[in-house]
Parts: sequence; structure tokens; C-alpha cells
Amino acid sequence: MWRLPRALCVHAAKTSKLPGPWSRPAAFMSTLLINQPQYAWLKELGLREENEGVYNGSWGGQGEASVADYEETIKKAREAWKIWADIPAPKRGEIVRQIGDALREKIQVLGSLVSLEMGKILVEGVGEVQEYVDICDYAVGLSRMIGGPILPSERPGHALIEQWNPVGLVGIITAFNFPVAVYGWNNAIAMICGNVCLWKGAPTTSLISVAVTKIIAKVLEDNKLPGAICSLTCGGADIGTAMAKDERVNLLSFTGSTQVGKQVALMVQERFGRSLLELGGNNAIIAFEDADLSLVVPSALFAAVGTAGQRCTTVRRLFVHESIHDEVVNRLKKAYAQIRVGNPWDSN
Repeated sequence: MWRLPRALCVHAAKTSKLPGPWSRPAAFMSTLLINQPQYAWLKELGLREENEGVYNGSWGGQGEASVADYEETIKKAREAWKIWADIPAPKRGEIVRQIGDALREKIQVLGSLVSLEMGKILVEGVGEVQEYVDICDYAVGLSRMIGGPILPSERPGHALIEQWNPVGLVGIITAFNFPVAVYGWNNAIAMICGNVCLWKGAPTTSLISVAVTKIIAKVLEDNKLPGAICSLTCGGADIGTAMAKDERVNLLSFTGSTQVGKQVALMVQERFGRSLLELGGNNAIIAFEDADLSLVVPSALFAAVGTAGQRCTTVRRLFVHESIHDEVVNRLKKAYAQIRVGNPWDSN
């Protein structure tokens, strides 16, 4: 179960020896964030004191997904694909449009959860949910534009038609720094193309994964579609490894560190599978002698500390011409002195 304790840490109840919620003292339950008035909005996302971390049309699991949970979810997702792939692309786009609208309705509370669990400032948390909404809008249009060329044939009275087909089951492994947007980029496009998705979010942002999946599941349920079209298995490296090695996962999208990405690529390659990798970077800014320092300094500052410094594109190096070195350093010191570390919900 994924709990909502005072510090919003995640607890994996993996043995039957742990007491159930019915046996916990009231004093303990009152310390959970969700039971405090200022965090009552968490219930708007369908979250409870304890939250299952596996979804395949129904909720289950005890903490991190087990191998048995994973196997059951894979099977249900594959079955759901047979139904989803047979639906015309424009109608699939309509479902994605509804998902985007459902996210719009919860954008403030979901953005607040992103800020609370991941740590980025509130405006960026809300902005990240907006990115998912935006890609849904894009995908809706794309669902009516999936086409292929018609080519001449050497045979009389014949033509060659190129038609795109779904790949099947898309596995999506996302990182903690963008726990909503990265999934959205993958999910919305995969869905309109006729694919089903299996999501493994970062273990440190599991509540966000659960909340987003609940929103999507409601849309699928309202349209009488299998919930396993968008499945979820909260878990660690063992689940990620299983996805990378599983031939039933037709395409694996991984977002994370370069080090882990190399391992994922090798595991997928060993089975001649398909993969998408979005990995970490070591970005730099170069400032020449004639650079406008009023542009260089704020740009370098935001590029380094934006999203709490947790972006794959975060700037880690600054190359400056020796003639402007001292001035740039002095300005950066003053700029960094204005940065406050504190509550990400503070509007200022």
C-alpha cells in the first residue's frame, strides 16, 4: 500500500506481519497528511490513507508490485489491446480528448501533488500537468492525420498503400523529476496509435502515478473500455528489468539516468526489441567575449536551478571568455543569493 504519512514518504507493506489500517491507533492515523485539513484536497484525487499500487482494470498490490502482479497486468494489458487496436483512430482520439479534459479539471490539485511529492515549485507542478493536457490536444488532431503514401505499382491496375499499424504494448518507465509530463508525452501518442500502455513510475513519486491513473481509469470506465488499456505497476528495479526483458512489451520507453539507460538498452537489444531512451545530460552554456551579460546570467541561473535543478537539460557547466569571467562570477553570486530554499508552495 502507498501511504500518506507526515513526510509523504512511501511505505511498502510487503509482509502480512504489518498491521492493517483497522488495527492502527487513531493517533497514528491523525498524523497522515490526508487527514489534516490543509491537505484535504488529496481526497479529490481519489487518494486514501493507503493506496494500491497496481492497476490493470482493478486495483490491487501490496506496496511495490510483485512478479505475480506484473504477470497478471501484462496478460490483461495484452487482452485489452485486442479491443483497443480495433477501435478507429479518430475514436481513440476522442478518448484521449476526454483524458485531457479530465486532467484540466484536476490541474490545480494534481499540480499541488507534483509539487508536494517531487519538490518543484507549485507553478512548475501545475505547468507539468498542463504539458500532459497539451499533448492530449495534439494527439487528438494526430488521430485524424495518421496516413501513408500511395505509391505506383509495377503491376497494371495496382497501387501500393503504406498503412501504419499499432505496435502493441508500450512499456513506459518514467523518472521522478517529471512524474506526469513524461508519461503524458508517451501515453497520449501511444493511445491514438492503437497501443496499450504499462506504466512504471519512479518509486519516489508513486502517489502521482496512482492519482494520474485514477483519472485515466475513470475516463476508460465511463466509455466502457478495459481499464488495462492504461495499466500501472508501481515498483522498483525488478519491475523495470522485467519490462526490459519481456518480449510481450513491444516498445519500451525509458526516461532516467544515462547509466541505467545503457543497461535498459542492452536488455531490450538482447531480445531484438524496440526502445525509446530519454537520458540525462551534461549541458553547458558558452558565453563569448561580446555576450550580453544581462541575458547570460539570468539564463544560466534558471537553467541551473529551475525545476529544483532536476532536469535532464539542467546546466551543469558554464564556459566564459576570460575577459568576462570575473564579472560573470560576481553577477552569478548576487543572483544565487536571491534564491530561497523553502516551501515550494510559496507564491513568491
